[in-house]
This record gives sequence, structure tokens and C-alpha cells, in this order.
Amino acid sequence: MNILLTGAGGQIGADLVGALVAAGHRVVATDLRPQAAGQGATWRTLDVTDAAAVDAVIADERPDTVFHLAAILSASGERTPAQAYAVNQTGTWNLLEACRIHGVTRFIFTSTIAVYGPGLPDPCPDDVPLHPTTMYGVTKASGELLCEYYWKKHGLDCRGVRFPGLISAALPGGGSTDYALFMYVDGIRHGGYESFARADTRVPLMYMPDGVRALLELAAAPRPQLSRCVYNIAAFSPRADQIAASVARAVPGIRITYAPDPLRQGILDSWPRALDDRLARDDWGWRAAYSLDAMTDDLVPKVRALLDQRAGLAP
Repeated sequence: MNILLTGAGGQIGADLVGALVAAGHRVVATDLRPQAAGQGATWRTLDVTDAAAVDAVIADERPDTVFHLAAILSASGERTPAQAYAVNQTGTWNLLEACRIHGVTRFIFTSTIAVYGPGLPDPCPDDVPLHPTTMYGVTKASGELLCEYYWKKHGLDCRGVRFPGLISAALPGGGSTDYALFMYVDGIRHGGYESFARADTRVPLMYMPDGVRALLELAAAPRPQLSRCVYNIAAFSPRADQIAASVARAVPGIRITYAPDPLRQGILDSWPRALDDRLARDDWGWRAAYSLDAMTDDLVPKVRALLDQRAGLAP
């Protein structure tokens, strides 16, 4: 297939591009900043807030499927709400319109648990009132509705997942669940980390290989099997101190302390502690493969390699 990604230089794109190329697809990876060619993909610069540029790229590349990853995350979005609105809201509209105009057949949307608000059931099912507390969540909830609109109104096959906090061998990128990734990254490079989340903080998390696989499996599922456009997907929901214990098992001697940041802690407290993903399981066979400890065992060597590589590139 001919596939185009937006925001491909981010955390998800780093792994998704390679997986798509390995599966034999022609991949055009786009991002706001120029990226070095690699992984067998063609790289193009694209600002999703520029409607004319989005239309031109879609018209030129004629993808069969678009994976829309470009977004400003929760904590970053609260610092720059206008930018978050422009990228997450206007950018999604621009992509959907270009796909409609140029006959793209499938649009894969990456949503988030940030669409939820406080006071919801635990675990939280797919269909509950959405009262997000951040600009990130507001724009992603609107994006979900836009996807449903384009599916029902224009027949554009829109599919998406509500991601838990995603953890991978990458440097933290401005999400509210970065406290979990910092435990691995700073635990290895500094021997410890002071968490901006309380020790008892519990939100849904997922290891990136499971997240990438979820996107690929949902994209490949026959449309008649799907009962909705956007699905919860779940893996594990540990407390922050349970993550710290898992890291300490693999990295002996590290010290994790806690100094909650009111802004980010407030965001985390507004999210569900666990997700009910039965619809994804029933409709397209979703199952997470990694537990917390299995992720830790796989992730720690990768984080070490990443930090060694960055140290080698430093002047």
C-alpha cells in the first residue's frame, strides 16, 4: 500500500515507520521539521496547520491510507494552547478534507485517554460522557467526532485508538505520563529521578511495540467487523511506585523520589485509572503482549543504547 504519516518524527512515528516499511508498504513520512532519510521511507516536510500544503502533499502522494500522528501533547499543550488547537484541531480538519477531496480510502487517527474527564467508572468503557480538562483532550475529542462525521457523511473509512500513556526508548516529549519514562531515562543516566507525579498515581500505560501493533491491526481489520470508529485499547495500569520498583529491579541502586507538580498531577488525576477495551478485543482481536515487568526487561537495554548513542554524538 501507499501510506502517508503525519508527525512521523515523533515518538510513535519512530517505530511505526519502520514497521510499515518492513511490511512492504511504500511509506511517505512527514513532519514539521526536515528529517534525515532512513528506514526505507521517503521524508517530506509538512506543517499540518497549512491547509494548502496539506492538500498539495496528499494530491501529490495519493496515499491509500493516512496515519495522522501529528499532535501537541497534554502538558505542552497547556503551556501553548493556541498552538495545540492549531495543530490538533485545525491540522486534523485539514487532513480529513484533503483525504476527502483526493479520494484517500482510509484514515487512522491517534486519540488519547485525555479525552476523558474526572469521575468516570474504573475501568472506563468506550462510551461515556467526554469532559476533557486539557486543550489536548478537547481537541482529540473533537477529532474523534470529526472522524465519525467524515465516515458517516463522506464515507471516509476513519479508524482510531485511544492510547494510554505510551512508553518507548525515546526522550520524554511533553506528555503528562512522562514521569514513567523519566524513571527509566533519568534512572539510568543520573542514577535517580524526582517524579512530578505522586507515588500513588495510577493511569493506563502501554509499551510502544503494543501501540504500534494496535495501529497496524486496526488498519488491517475488515470494516464490517468494526462497530465504531475509535476504540479504547489497554495494557497495564500500575501505580507510579510500582513502576519505580520495576525499574529498580532492572537498574539496581537507583533512587526515585516524589515531588508532585500541581499542573501535571491535576491532569493525571482527571484521567481514568484503567480502560475497558472489550470492544477492541471483540471486534478486531486486540490483545496487549507486554506487562509492566516485560516492558522493563525489554526497555532498559534500549534506553541504555539510546543514551550511549546520544553521548557519542555530543560535541
